[in-house]
Amino acid sequence: MTIALIAHDAKKELMIQFCTAYSAVLSRHTLCATGTTGKQVASATNLPIKRFLSGSQGGGEEIAARISCNEVDVLLFFRDPINPKLDSQTDMNLLRLCDVHNVPVATNIATAEALILALERGDLDWREIGNPVM
Repeated sequence: MTIALIAHDAKKELMIQFCTAYSAVLSRHTLCATGTTGKQVASATNLPIKRFLSGSQGGGEEIAARISCNEVDVLLFFRDPINPKLDSQTDMNLLRLCDVHNVPVATNIATAEALILALERGDLDWREIGNPVM
């Protein structure tokens, strides 16, 4: 499965810690991320990550396009609800597309852990059955 990683600036360290803790699970999947998040996670974990542009340069839109094309199975999007960013329209669009295309999404560490444990158990295998790669 393909897992997309996005983290607002205040949540990047948390994303690094999460990916470090679950690197064994994540290593069995294809990872992609916005530029800075991907660079920092890859550097800390040695996980191979396809990096798109930084969020401020359109990386969120690149991931949104992949969600629309059924190329992302899970989105881990660590948002900072205390300091909303100027590009919150992009954030809302990402969440809307996940709803439209039935992509499980986690916006905080609690839901991310639930999703990663479900992924490890095979609870999300329906994504591959319902959305075969063409």
